[in-house]
Amino acid sequence: MGKPVPATSDTSNTLSVRDNRTGKTYEIPIEDNSIPATAFKDIKAPAAKDERPENETDKGLRIQDRGFLNTAVMRSQITYIDGEAGVLRYRGYPIEELAVHSSHLETAYLLIYGSLPTASQFRIFQDEVMHHSIVHADAEQFFRSFRYDAHPMAILTSAFAYLGSYYSEANPSLQGQTLFTKGTKESLAVMDKQIYRLIGKATTLAAMAYRVRQGREFVIPPTGLSYTGSFLYQMDHLGQEDYRPHPVLEKALDVLFLLHADHELNASATTVLQTGSSLVDPYSAIAAGCASLYGPLHGGANEAVIRMLISIGKPENVPAFIEAVKRREKVLSGFGHRVYKTSDPRSFIVRKTADEVFKVTGKDELLETAMALHEAAMKDEYFIKRKLAPNVDFCGLIYRAMGFPLDFFPVLFAVPRVVGWLAHWRQMMLQPGGVKIWRPRQIYVGSGKRAYVPVAERVAAEGPKMSPSPIEHSGISKRTMLASFRGAKAKM
Repeated sequence: MGKPVPATSDTSNTLSVRDNRTGKTYEIPIEDNSIPATAFKDIKAPAAKDERPENETDKGLRIQDRGFLNTAVMRSQITYIDGEAGVLRYRGYPIEELAVHSSHLETAYLLIYGSLPTASQFRIFQDEVMHHSIVHADAEQFFRSFRYDAHPMAILTSAFAYLGSYYSEANPSLQGQTLFTKGTKESLAVMDKQIYRLIGKATTLAAMAYRVRQGREFVIPPTGLSYTGSFLYQMDHLGQEDYRPHPVLEKALDVLFLLHADHELNASATTVLQTGSSLVDPYSAIAAGCASLYGPLHGGANEAVIRMLISIGKPENVPAFIEAVKRREKVLSGFGHRVYKTSDPRSFIVRKTADEVFKVTGKDELLETAMALHEAAMKDEYFIKRKLAPNVDFCGLIYRAMGFPLDFFPVLFAVPRVVGWLAHWRQMMLQPGGVKIWRPRQIYVGSGKRAYVPVAERVAAEGPKMSPSPIEHSGISKRTMLASFRGAKAKM
């Protein structure tokens, strides 16, 4: 693969690469409009005079792709995105059709198992997910151990990892590393049970994170309600008889969950796969994905949008904000996307869902500001040239109208995304050829071999990035440093 080939070979579906260092030509096979990165390892050359040995020139070329801008790490059948055309499909089904005709749990089945379920298949799947929504009674102590002001994403991330401690049968470290990769009937059954547990308990863990912040007692998942209906019940029920969430809010949350269920190999899905490639238990892998989603460049964007709108205030302040963004004095959240270069297809569904919610809750006071910002940005050449179209993160206005606190927005993203994470994890576990641990290469540009220097002979490195930052201490730390005791450092 990638080695020099005779001139008579068929090169109709290959990439010809000439290495000008050696004069050799290599034919690299093209399959599904992609080339294997490992083929470039065969393109070797003698090291140039005075070239750093750390370049490893004689060991073959490496592919440098900072941030995975154009590197495919999986062959997947799950989600297709065309960022230029604004297309998003789950297993071939357009997101627009699923949002109208399907539900979050039915779409979860589709993403995980590859096809829309029959009535009997869906009944089994739904019953199992809802049955496995209850958590062990000891979980109450775990949640109560957090500070009253702990961020709910910190709680949820910890809770997913904590959950894995209950299920030794789901841990390949204990049951053997082929636990999930064998593909046997027994192996698939174990895998499915963890999928039921994680999807079912995701809403319960999130609701517990919500209620611990409110100082409320926890609620056992009810029977007879939908997935999102049960979630709203667990968050809001305070003992009222025959309590049922409002159907419009229940449906809106279900649609938003469906829209957020998967988005191909985004940062958090990639984190799940990176972690899962070590064959760790799925609970640890999902906890890692949850931690990745926490960041403001990913799941935290919803929260960032609302904070931005709050900082803008009224619609008349939008022009000044736009100019500040162009001067790079302010950050524009909710516009632009790593994949979508025109419009995010989910944003149109979000807009329709918002209208339905606002009829019940009343319009959010920031809506006019958001619309003014949208209109101004779409007409401004600065944003048009950079293809900064509005994206799905404006669904935060819906969450705000429904009464969710700002810092709970990422949780509302994480709960449905558990489905996509599990779909990709399951696909990787069952892929032909087994699982290879993900171990990317690096381009080493640091120092060459250096001799150890005794401390008395060292010269301090210059620059703010070359030494640790001093910390200003106060309170008990400062008083302790001033105190005298055995072993205390001599005071200067």
